[in-house]
Amino acid sequence: MIWAWILNSISVYATASLLEGVEIKNFWSAVFVAALLAIVNVFIKPILIILSLPITILTFGLFVWVINALLIMVVDKMVSGFKVRSFSWSLIFGLVMSVISWVLFKIFG
Repeated sequence: MIWAWILNSISVYATASLLEGVEIKNFWSAVFVAALLAIVNVFIKPILIILSLPITILTFGLFVWVINALLIMVVDKMVSGFKVRSFSWSLIFGLVMSVISWVLFKIFG
């Protein structure tokens, strides 16, 4: 579990470094962002998915990306060293971070 947290922290930091619309203060901020994203994904995301099930079905699951972007915006408000400029940057951040995390877990996980 700690290994997954470290890999996710690296992916948060790498993604924020790649995207100009996302700013991260330092690696410790990335560690906090990764932890909060994990907590939010465990406790809040399932509730939002159930509540938005009809629209998620109508969009063939693409609405889950919108939920992810909203949760990233929530984490943005909670961590002072992490800034996302807009909803669209949050959406892009989620997609890029997913790819980077997947690659890191394939290599090191």
